[in-house]
Amino acid sequence: MPVLGLDTSNYTTSAAVFDGERGRNQGRLLEVRPGELGLRQSDALFQHVKHLPEVVEALLGEEGLGTVQAVGASTRPRAVEGSYMPCFLAGASQGQVLSQVLGVPFYAFSHQQGHLAAAAWSAGRLDLLDRPFLAWHLSGGTTELLRVEPEEDGVAVRAEILGGTSDISAGQLIDRTGVLLGLSFPAGKGVEKLSRQAQKREYYKVKVNGLTFSLSGMENKVRQMVQRGEEPAEIAWFAQETVCRVVQACTKAAMEEYPGLPVLCSGGVASNGRLKELLRQNCGALFAQPQFSTDNAMGTAVLTWRALERGRRV
Repeated sequence: MPVLGLDTSNYTTSAAVFDGERGRNQGRLLEVRPGELGLRQSDALFQHVKHLPEVVEALLGEEGLGTVQAVGASTRPRAVEGSYMPCFLAGASQGQVLSQVLGVPFYAFSHQQGHLAAAAWSAGRLDLLDRPFLAWHLSGGTTELLRVEPEEDGVAVRAEILGGTSDISAGQLIDRTGVLLGLSFPAGKGVEKLSRQAQKREYYKVKVNGLTFSLSGMENKVRQMVQRGEEPAEIAWFAQETVCRVVQACTKAAMEEYPGLPVLCSGGVASNGRLKELLRQNCGALFAQPQFSTDNAMGTAVLTWRALERGRRV
């Protein structure tokens, strides 16, 4: 009973299939001009429309769409009223057309719900979607600490924001640091690789207000370090370690406030090796596999399968 999931985020065109046990994801990173910090929505939407047919074809190959029993897509960033981003129209519109042509149901989910489902499935803990848990959504545009619980029909999840950044996201700080150091965007992997060469390994202890913190001041500190001509590796370590330490501090505080709830980390920043080291060791956190931390359609496919299996009304 394979289903098809589509996700057209601000960074990646993705399609995935899932049959209840096994899944396969195909993605293509959107092209960003050297030195730039992302894409305009119109440019992202254009690239999605252009690349989505190629991505689906690469995913399905000779099998085609004949056995697909349902289609799902990420249609908005978060599952709250007013959440909207034009780039998701590509996957949503093409997904609905496919469902009509195939005569199968179409199910809509949020990008964040997909991230959480992909993380739970790839961590071998799909059972988390049926119980409350704590989660981080750490990506290029989002740094949110969440309390997550199942929706009424038990298909997807709803998330309450407990904390996170009050201004720029962890991913934005890392990406902007990388671009300042001459790395390509998105810069997460490049910053992590460069940071391993650091010797001083200094970081800044960010002030936490409840479960909320600010990172904009860290961007200014990074710029000052670059202007002073400090070693790129030390700058990369400073930015990365500062993020990792404040995320760890907030995680510990949340675990004290909500005892007994497991912690699941999702989003592209959650693929960072240093963050995994700290949170696994000190918080027992669970992480998505690296290929399912970055933007993908696997979570949407998992949720689509759950919707079909549990008889969610279209």
